[in-house]
Amino acid sequence: MISIQFSTLNQYVSEIQRQINATAAATYIIQNDIVVNEWYSGRHDSFASSRMVDAESQFNVASVRKTYLGFVISLLIESGMIHSIDDAIEHYINEVPDLIKGITIRHCLTHTHGLDSSEGKVVSSFFSGTDWAYTNTGINLLIELVQCVTGTSLADYIQHTLLEPAGLVETGWRTEYEERLIYNYYHHKDNCVGPNDSPAGEQSNLFVSARELALWGNLHLNKGKIQGEQVFPESIFDRITNTHTPETLPSHLPRQGFIWWLQRSNSPLNQIGSNVPDEAYQILGITGCACLVIPKYRAVAVRMYNQVHNKSGYNYLEDIREFGNKVIEALDMNSGELIGKVK
Repeated sequence: MISIQFSTLNQYVSEIQRQINATAAATYIIQNDIVVNEWYSGRHDSFASSRMVDAESQFNVASVRKTYLGFVISLLIESGMIHSIDDAIEHYINEVPDLIKGITIRHCLTHTHGLDSSEGKVVSSFFSGTDWAYTNTGINLLIELVQCVTGTSLADYIQHTLLEPAGLVETGWRTEYEERLIYNYYHHKDNCVGPNDSPAGEQSNLFVSARELALWGNLHLNKGKIQGEQVFPESIFDRITNTHTPETLPSHLPRQGFIWWLQRSNSPLNQIGSNVPDEAYQILGITGCACLVIPKYRAVAVRMYNQVHNKSGYNYLEDIREFGNKVIEALDMNSGELIGKVK
C-alpha cells in the first residue's frame, strides 16, 4: 500500500538505503488506527537469490529493543514488584559493586547513571544525575534487575506478559535461523546470536516486522488499547512517556521517558526533527530501524533498515531528524487530501 502523499517520504528512505548500503528497507505508517503507508524495498541480503523484503520480513531492531524493557519496568511498578524508579539498583540486585550503589532505576532509564564499560569492567565517567551519556551499562543493569525481580529472563517475561496478550507473533528474541529474518553484520544467519548476546536472547537479537513495530508504537499511542479494548492499564503508558530525566540535568541535554527520546528539549543531541510537534517520542537502533509516535497527529511512523556501520559522510542525526520532518510533511498532505474528500 503506497499513497501519493507518502511517495516523497518513501523516496527519501530509499535514497538513504543506497547511501548506507542497506540491502533492505521498509516504511509503515498508521494514522487514526488505519494503515496509510506500507512500503518495502530490496532483499534480505546482497545475493540475487535472497528473499525479497515483504510484510513478513523481520528486521533486527538493535536498541529499539530497549523500549520493551521500558514497558516491563513500568509493568513491574504497576504490579508493585518495583516500588519506585528512584529506588537504588542495589535494592533489587544482590551484591552490586560499590561503584553502582546509589544509582537509581531512573538514572538507568534516562542514561544519566554515569557508568560505562572499560576492558570488561564497569567504570564511572560522571556522578549520576549530573550529565548524560548513551551507554548500555545501565540497560544491562535493568535487564539483570528484571531477572532478579521476576525469576525469569527478560525475553521470557516479555513473551508471556506482552507479546502473547498483544498478539504480536512477528516480534521476538531470535536465537535460531528463520527465513523471515533479515540479518546484518552482527546477526548473520550462521550466527543468529550476536557476539555479546546471551543464548537465551534479551540483548540485540530482537527481530520485529515493520507492521508489528508500528503496532508497538500504536499501543503506546492508544495507551494500552488494542482495537478499542483496554488490554494493558493506561497508567503503564502514561508512565513510560512522561519525562523522567532528572530535573537537575542541564537543559541542553536530551529528555527521556522510559528510554524513549522525548520531543521536549532543544538539545543538539535530540534525534527528533524540528518540525515534529511537542509530546512526540521516538526510538532508534544502530541498524537504522526507528519508531516515531506523534500524538498530535494520532500517528505512528516506522522505518526499517539492515545496516550497522555508518558510511563515511553519513550523519545519522541529520538523517533521523529529516525522516521525522518528512513524516510530518506527508501527514499534512494526507490530512489535506482527506479534508478535500470530505468537502
